[in-house]
Amino acid sequence: MTDFITIVQVDSLLGAEWTTEEKKPRAVLMANTWLTERVREACNPTPDAIIQAGAEIAREAAAGTLYGAQAREVTETSVKAGSVSTSKTFAEGSKTMTAGESFALALIRPWASTNQIKLVRG
Repeated sequence: MTDFITIVQVDSLLGAEWTTEEKKPRAVLMANTWLTERVREACNPTPDAIIQAGAEIAREAAAGTLYGAQAREVTETSVKAGSVSTSKTFAEGSKTMTAGESFALALIRPWASTNQIKLVRG
């Protein structure tokens, strides 16, 4: 796993009070794991946008909103009252994405893994 961010960097970007001291190591570990899953390769030096994304994700991890239980596994619900009806269907394992996670995904988009293999013919 690549370390994209450190506690010192997150403290610098979010202020030292972004979470309690005992939560910081695990939150940064989770943020680095999240980034490793999504960034196609490590850059040296790490771009500021990836560091910012890591800080956003560390904050989410410290708050307990990252890698949480998959609570939105509703497959289908229908309600009808008179002539008005509603329904909702969620994909298996879907979950609500936090604002911090959405922002981080936007920040890392240029470096995001596409799960594709680049072929070069010579």
